[in-house]
Amino acid sequence: MAEIRNYTINFGPQHPAAHGVLRLVLELDGEVVERADPHIGLLHRGTEKLAETRTWIQSVPYMDRLDYVSMMCNEHAYCMAIEKLLGIEVPLRAQYIRVMFDEITRILNHLLNIGTHALDIGAMTMVIYTFREREDLMDVYEAVSGARMHAAYYRPGGVYRDLPDQMPQYVVSKYKDAATVKQLNTAREGSLLDFLDDFTQRFPTYVDEYETLLTDNRIWKQRTVGICVVPPERALALGFTGPMLRGSGVEWDLRKKQPYEVYDQVDFDIPVGVNGDCYDRYLCRIEEMRQSNRIIRQCIDWLRKNPGPVITSNYKVAPPSRSKMKENMEELIHHFKLFTEGMHVPEGEVYAGVEHPKGEFGVYAISDGANKPYRLKLRAPGFPHLAAMDELSRGYMIADVVAIIGTMDIVFGEIDR
Repeated sequence: MAEIRNYTINFGPQHPAAHGVLRLVLELDGEVVERADPHIGLLHRGTEKLAETRTWIQSVPYMDRLDYVSMMCNEHAYCMAIEKLLGIEVPLRAQYIRVMFDEITRILNHLLNIGTHALDIGAMTMVIYTFREREDLMDVYEAVSGARMHAAYYRPGGVYRDLPDQMPQYVVSKYKDAATVKQLNTAREGSLLDFLDDFTQRFPTYVDEYETLLTDNRIWKQRTVGICVVPPERALALGFTGPMLRGSGVEWDLRKKQPYEVYDQVDFDIPVGVNGDCYDRYLCRIEEMRQSNRIIRQCIDWLRKNPGPVITSNYKVAPPSRSKMKENMEELIHHFKLFTEGMHVPEGEVYAGVEHPKGEFGVYAISDGANKPYRLKLRAPGFPHLAAMDELSRGYMIADVVAIIGTMDIVFGEIDR
């Protein structure tokens, strides 16, 4: 009698559903997954080691590149770690700006996740809808920092600059006539806050459109309901955070449980799942976008009424204004020292975590009193999720592997670091 053997295949790294450079070695019995072995390291950039050779401030742009769809949230944890070591207070206006941009980033992340997850499973229209809204939010990133993705907008002690009074406008070209441009610029006549206010009023309708396309779609439900079920106890034991944990019914969110910045001043709810499957995690992300929209509206109202400084006045940490630097010798020296040597952070070790769109993103830093970190360790939310791939995919079909990778919301920059 012939011996029946499982066979092994490579899933990725060029597979369109293997987000980033994921190589999965799958052991299959027919179409059923018997074992899944994720191979990482194909993107390894050595971010943690590079940080030891750069000044504290020079590593801020590296944080953007860890998870290139949740840029400012990564910067936030890093800046908070430095601020804890320095013992400096961030101005209240800067805290509100940070919270607002954290939530803009959360919406950006979930739009990409829901769009590409649906695309992987076969719903091709979805990604076109979600990218339409991402364009508006990318314009907000660009207006405030000059870059659409890698903003480097957060700085130790606050943010790089205050919110601009005008938005970039479309101009007439051979692709857009005057009438089209006038319509496109309707919401761009005022300040960045006016543009965001207009966006937050429109956004709930867009989320309804996504739900019309997916939530009761029978093919979407066949591909996600009952797939990759994670019980709450197991989700906790595996180190899950974010929607991967809340989808299993565990109400854990750092913004509520360990509030930072002004999250204790804004009103929002934590959505949780019931069954702990791919569908519940999708519903959690949909509701999180609605809650983020709610937080952004509250931040807009506060920021309109309360002008003020957006970065610390400690010139050992943040540079003086350009006008002061050109008028006063002491300020010029501060500026020169800061841009040539960087800040010196007191000796000590610190951990700072934020509720990143994918889960808890943490920065553990050790300082020996120099102008560079002695050691930097990043707690990437996607790493424990991918580490559980073998357990989560066992017994499911090879087609379900695509749904499982999509529900994890993996980005390899932070996993391979």
